[in-house]
Amino acid sequence: MTRTAPRRKVLISGASIAGPALAYWLNRYGYEVTVVERAGTLRSGGYPIDVRGTALDVVERMGILPPLRDAHIDLRRLTFLDGDGGEVTSLHPHAVTGGVAGRDLEVRRGDLTDALYTAVRDDVEFLFNDSVDTLDQTGHGVDVTFRGGESRTYDMVFGADGMHSRTREMLFGPEEQFHRYLGYCFAVFTMRNTFGLSHETMMWNTPGRAAALYAVGDDDEVHAFLNFARPEPPMDAFRDPQAQRDLVAEVFADAGWEVPGMLAALRDTDDLFFDGVSQIRMPRWTSGRIALVGDSAYAPSFLTGQGTSLALVGAYMLAGSLADRGHVAGFAAYERDTREFVTANQGLVGRGGATLFPTTARDLEQRNARLRGLSAIPAPAGRPAHSALALPTFTPMP
Repeated sequence: MTRTAPRRKVLISGASIAGPALAYWLNRYGYEVTVVERAGTLRSGGYPIDVRGTALDVVERMGILPPLRDAHIDLRRLTFLDGDGGEVTSLHPHAVTGGVAGRDLEVRRGDLTDALYTAVRDDVEFLFNDSVDTLDQTGHGVDVTFRGGESRTYDMVFGADGMHSRTREMLFGPEEQFHRYLGYCFAVFTMRNTFGLSHETMMWNTPGRAAALYAVGDDDEVHAFLNFARPEPPMDAFRDPQAQRDLVAEVFADAGWEVPGMLAALRDTDDLFFDGVSQIRMPRWTSGRIALVGDSAYAPSFLTGQGTSLALVGAYMLAGSLADRGHVAGFAAYERDTREFVTANQGLVGRGGATLFPTTARDLEQRNARLRGLSAIPAPAGRPAHSALALPTFTPMP
């Protein structure tokens, strides 16, 4: 009688994007996967995100490209405004983002998380309303206790729990040592679309401040976005929603255009997301039997437009590196084969901040002149960093 080896058990902390993508591939390679998520359910809706370059190959191999194509937001116009609300220029978004028309995807965050969850929910265990309390690595595995009180042992544990990752903190120490603040803070929330906007974004700028209204379709809601330069991160505000509202209201108190109405909506919104514009940069993403993936390991910041794509590609590479190897060789391969792609995409940040959010009047004038020149130029063929990695094909152990 042939005895088959028991399936290796793994735990993934986080059910946003990197977590379910990693769960999909690890399940394909024969692992028994559990995903734990602090929230009670998946976050639906949400602001738009981009899937570009190599990440498109990942979702295609997962079989979820068709529903994502159906959910694609066809953003047709990006209008820049000056401090008085006058039009600077109106462009196709690809002229600014470096996207590739007809190939790149832009979808609501919830459409991607729904597609990922649908692809794995029948094969993977999800534990909602729970989180990891302690991790204890031993010679044979990782002993995990959950906030809900249960204890289990896994062969490996993966942190896919975002920029402010608790897994990373438990494994490598405080976030400050890996957190690279890029000099801006932002607030995103939804408000009523009383502006007649459809499939377009309008962005108002003064030096060091930006306000945008983003209509993903013909909905009765728009995404409001307020971004401002700040030399040091407002650490107290990160933990206090009221302090966040107060800070944004203070920074934009004298702003024109539609900003007063945005501030009024900000006071009442129940879906405010506020954070610093930052990256996570780490010399290594693994330790023992535990590895980090996505924003917890290498958040690139929204200025690159590549956070989602790095999460999808990183998950694919991490799982593939473990398809026919143990954790020691697999983690080494993940670090070696993914690092260059991550570094190239994090490097895009140098263009993003200066291009969209100048902090001086002179820089803003120069940016506006560049944007006016773009309007006559066809959309570029995409930044090389988006497609800098050719996806390998991994073969699982028999």
